[in-house]
Amino acid sequence: MSTLAAIAKIIAPLAAAILVGNWFLSEVKKVRIKGGPWYQPYLSIPGIMIILAILVPVIFWMLKR
Repeated sequence: MSTLAAIAKIIAPLAAAILVGNWFLSEVKKVRIKGGPWYQPYLSIPGIMIILAILVPVIFWMLKR
């Protein structure tokens, strides 16, 4: 049963990353169709989630140094 739990721990974040990534790409497509600025998708909810996912570990790493 522990193998099943380990697999679930691996699959859950990957599934979440796929969902957020697809959500972000749909925002990018909407902005391109409307002719908005290149940075507008990054100000949407999935864009902010991606930025935080990158910055939070870096900030913690810098604080531990």
